[in-house]
Amino acid sequence: MKVIFLKDVKGKGKKGEVKDVAVGYAQNFLFKQGLAIEATSGNMKSLENQQKKAEQAAHEELEEAKKLQKILENLTIELTAKAGEGGRLFGSITSKQIADELKKTHNIKMDKRKILLDDAIRSLGVTKVPMKLHHEVTATVDVHVKEGK
Repeated sequence: MKVIFLKDVKGKGKKGEVKDVAVGYAQNFLFKQGLAIEATSGNMKSLENQQKKAEQAAHEELEEAKKLQKILENLTIELTAKAGEGGRLFGSITSKQIADELKKTHNIKMDKRKILLDDAIRSLGVTKVPMKLHHEVTATVDVHVKEGK
């Protein structure tokens, strides 16, 4: 019996796949658990429409990420921190501080986990910080740390 998987089933199939399974397995387990539906022509058309919508949404998400990349690459985020001799900071600048400053000054909401800062910034000056906007798009932002009080 052909079924369309609604959820991932270990060892059998992934969500959205159409596979042949035993009739008893389909009726007694997959359908009752809500893991699959029968692969009728109506259900197949519905699946195709869902896949087209998902594809369209993914394409729009990629376009939004590319637009945001162009905006971010032209920005310089300015932060102030207390510094000692030789431009070494007392403390450090973290990805959370960068995300908060982006939100406050440029009204761009960025998750701190998407800011790919290997180690916190511990010196004055300009640092190039990569930000992952999409699995295909990464923007590099200049973070300028100035001496302040």
